[in-house]
Amino acid sequence: METVENNFSQQDTYPPKPVLIEQSNSNNLTRSLFSLMIYAVLFYVLFDQNIAYIAALLLVLLIHEFGHFFAMKMYNYTNVKLFIIPLMGAMVSGTKQNVSQKQMSIILLAGPLPGLIVGYVLYFVNRSIPNETLKMLANTFIFINLFNLLPIYPLDGGRLLETLFIKNNYGIRLVFTILSLVFLTILIALSQSYFMLIIPIFMGLELNNEIKNKKIRDYLDSEKINYHCEYRELPDRNYWLIRDCLLFSFQRKYNGVQPGIYQYSVGESLLMRHVMTVLKTNFVNDLSVLGKLIFLSVYLIFLVVIPLISLILLAFSV
Repeated sequence: METVENNFSQQDTYPPKPVLIEQSNSNNLTRSLFSLMIYAVLFYVLFDQNIAYIAALLLVLLIHEFGHFFAMKMYNYTNVKLFIIPLMGAMVSGTKQNVSQKQMSIILLAGPLPGLIVGYVLYFVNRSIPNETLKMLANTFIFINLFNLLPIYPLDGGRLLETLFIKNNYGIRLVFTILSLVFLTILIALSQSYFMLIIPIFMGLELNNEIKNKKIRDYLDSEKINYHCEYRELPDRNYWLIRDCLLFSFQRKYNGVQPGIYQYSVGESLLMRHVMTVLKTNFVNDLSVLGKLIFLSVYLIFLVVIPLISLILLAFSV
């Protein structure tokens, strides 16, 4: 990184960083609805599922993600967006300068827990009023949300355990992510859902990027360059410094863009988004040991206890 440091020492002023243009809520909604339509069509064409099952799947998906969405809104996250990823699921993203351990735990549980509650209510209603469509809907709610509670990163269960216990320990988080990647790959192979292997492949690419980003952050720490801020608060000088670090670390990806030349490139929007991945929010450890145990207990009740009780009741009813 010596070249980066020397480049900066030779220049006193830097061009303005690119302006981040946030999409309007109407544009986000339109894109989400369009993605949802693609999701439904692809699922119908590739898996020959009936319309009722696809509708149930989309309903479960939306209730799950809107749980995350409204929890983020409740805690004043900005730029909250819902992304529908055809054939794989959906995700909600948002930004906040100070991320609370307690709030993040609630946000993560706000996705699967409402869906599980709805699923178990439908399950017991179906026992009194047998109906195949109702049974299918209950099973879909329960299966998808239970799967999301598995202690595997990046599922909600894995992210919850990371938030509660290992968020500030990079080494343990790295091992946990690698183990999750391996376990998820085995799980997909055993289920013979080979098209889902795209998920661990993307996880591997993201893991490689995060390792490189960690080295960049270590360098920035050594140079006392603050990267604990949102993009709009990032000084112009820091933008170009981080950009240079990315150009050195990802030479193949940004082939043709020279570090030390402070002019916008054709792919500047991609570089800007990459700079944003280097920036870190402040993680506030605001949960006591008792608080962590309460969240862990709620997690285990929905992941283990309630499903076990349901199985026992089903066995006695047969």
